[in-house]
Amino acid sequence: MTYQETCHYLYNQMPMFERQGSTGYKEGLGNSLAFDEHLGHPHQSYATIHIAGTNGKGSCSHSIAAILQECGYKVGLYTSPHLVDFRERIRVNGKPISERYVMEFVERERSFFEPLHPSFFEVTTAMAFKYFKDQQIDIAVIEVGLGGRLDCTNIITPILSIITNISFDHTQFLGNTLAQIAGEKAGIIKKGVPVIIGENNQETRPVFEAKAKEIDAPIIFAEDYQEVLTAESLPHGGMLYHTLHNGTLHGDLGGSYQQKNMNTILQATYQLAKMGYLCICEKRENQDKCRSEVQRAIEHVTISTGLMGRWQVIQQNPKVVCDTGHNVGGWQYLSQQLQQQQCHQMHIIFGMVNDKDLDSVLELLPKKAIFYFTKADSKRAINEHDLQLQAAKHGLLGNSYPSVAEAYTQCMKNALRDDFVFVGGSSYVVGDFLKLFN
Repeated sequence: MTYQETCHYLYNQMPMFERQGSTGYKEGLGNSLAFDEHLGHPHQSYATIHIAGTNGKGSCSHSIAAILQECGYKVGLYTSPHLVDFRERIRVNGKPISERYVMEFVERERSFFEPLHPSFFEVTTAMAFKYFKDQQIDIAVIEVGLGGRLDCTNIITPILSIITNISFDHTQFLGNTLAQIAGEKAGIIKKGVPVIIGENNQETRPVFEAKAKEIDAPIIFAEDYQEVLTAESLPHGGMLYHTLHNGTLHGDLGGSYQQKNMNTILQATYQLAKMGYLCICEKRENQDKCRSEVQRAIEHVTISTGLMGRWQVIQQNPKVVCDTGHNVGGWQYLSQQLQQQQCHQMHIIFGMVNDKDLDSVLELLPKKAIFYFTKADSKRAINEHDLQLQAAKHGLLGNSYPSVAEAYTQCMKNALRDDFVFVGGSSYVVGDFLKLFN
């Protein structure tokens, strides 16, 4: 099979949550453990950091990987979903896995895994773990796919666990209360392994505390240590952070929500320093070196790791921004940032998938914008006409378009130089949008 044929096989011959929804989701670690045994426990060949949470996993994963790279480590990075190309999911020092490795892994291992009827994510995770071993990496940053306790990445014993935050998403699998969702995410906490909780509230904190106490895991609540003092969005994208111990940081990842992520990331660097993976910043002679490594890494996360779609500025005049925020938790920040934009007219290219709280998100969108309702190339995408009708009930007006490309083409015909264009609502909408520039 060619690379394209291999990807088609992966997407269509096994259950894939990202395309099918609930019918593509498989609970349990049975297949992952079988894969692990078959491949010789590859994840035991390197250190790992495990990252779960409702929002912010991608930004935190890529930023921590960038910092470790800046410190000289050979770093594996496993994240999902991809936006443009499957190979984005598996990287070493920012470089995507080769097409040849993907092809050869599937061809070599399919006789083993086909009888297991694995999910797409189970095969992809096994591929990532084996690739990292073959590449002789030092450390891997592993992002949870969905949940935590039953996620197929949860066969690892990391040196550090991170749970970014908890909000309502995937409730059909994880529970209908924040406490229930926190319980599933807390499943990545391991005995004796430090865990950082990025954000917490009165419902989730007791869940994390109880789990950590039960298995004797040191727990750190990042919000108890406000390393980020203030933050501000920069006009051409990115954020400026004023911190307690790391000076002023210029982050190239945009979006006001990054302030919370940055506080979590910096707490992770402190814990890694205590473990000896980064320089120990308490020592005066090392402070400048440690600070400069973090500064350089945070300033170049997108270049170092290939991350896309986080308040990503595509062009100016008119200003075009895309963002992968796709649930209520993410839109609580995005809606505020949209309201802050100074422009003549706002245009929003918008689509969502069918397992999100659509009405709650629609209620957060700016009513003065012109909307271009569309759908991504996914079976889970809400029909653009249905989306238009539902949005009208919330006072959001615009036309519908059968593809992101058609919506964007019409939007750019309408937009003036002083206008602002936003593309989002779903990772898959952003993915289709970025493919236009690939």
